[in-house]
Amino acid sequence: MSEKEKTSLVIMAAGIGSRFGQGIKQLTRFGPAGEIIMDYSIYDALQAGFNRVVFVIRKDLEADFREVIGKRIEQRVDTAYVFQEKDDLPEGFQCPPERKKPWGTGQAILACRSAVKEPFCVINADDYYGKQAFSRIHDWLSSPMPGELCSSRHQICMAGFVLDHTLSDHGGVTRGVCSVDGAGRLIGIRETKNIIRCEGGCEAADENGISHALDPKALVSMNMWGFHADFLDVLQDGFVSFLKKNLGTGQETKAEFLLPIIVDEMLQAHDADVSVLKTEDRWFGVTYQEDIPSVKESFLTLTRQGVYPENLWKL
Repeated sequence: MSEKEKTSLVIMAAGIGSRFGQGIKQLTRFGPAGEIIMDYSIYDALQAGFNRVVFVIRKDLEADFREVIGKRIEQRVDTAYVFQEKDDLPEGFQCPPERKKPWGTGQAILACRSAVKEPFCVINADDYYGKQAFSRIHDWLSSPMPGELCSSRHQICMAGFVLDHTLSDHGGVTRGVCSVDGAGRLIGIRETKNIIRCEGGCEAADENGISHALDPKALVSMNMWGFHADFLDVLQDGFVSFLKKNLGTGQETKAEFLLPIIVDEMLQAHDADVSVLKTEDRWFGVTYQEDIPSVKESFLTLTRQGVYPENLWKL
């Protein structure tokens, strides 16, 4: 298979926790045969045409991670592991001793720089995205860019979820609310915290505690992106700039190098065109412990409807 025919699914799982076991939400068994959310994402991605899986994990989790999910995925698709570590910094930089965790989703994808040479889709380990988003991103990554987009700008896509399809019934959530032009291209992303359902729709409070209504049909980012390999060069340069800006400022223990912020900065600098691929699928995730029963019921319903087999990986 040529490099041009490869498309990878990159799963960000370095934040999965310091140990495996009860209470780690990414490893909660939701499916009728004990599947975790990552199983469904990989299954959907393979059906959409992706032919490689890259797990971004921490080195100290490798043995346990391979045992819990890696071994069964390795039997079905080309699989690679890369490691996101807080000490993996560009030459000339040192991690502050007070820093407790890696540097965010941008660093997670940068960890793939030696392993990914092909177009790739990025997802979170603990989010269920649905089949439509994987198909749309794979088709976009596999298609030649239209003539009007063939420019010096980086070409990126993202899955745009309907806000109302991503809310929890048990508390507020943070979403990247998107502004999109008439051609379906991203104008900007506004991170909005504590979005809750309310009578007639949904709302969020600003920094002064004043609630503002939000359009429940607005599109939001759920950290599901499609990139070409040249984006890794952008991350490499951007991470250096990020570290120069934050180290020695008192922010070095908490500052994060995040994909939505990186993409938004590229947009504002006119360095990227971002196609927003709308999906009508409902997002599932465990923001609160109380979400677990409803997520399990959702997967059971999808299985009963024939969307998934009762055992995803039965040979």
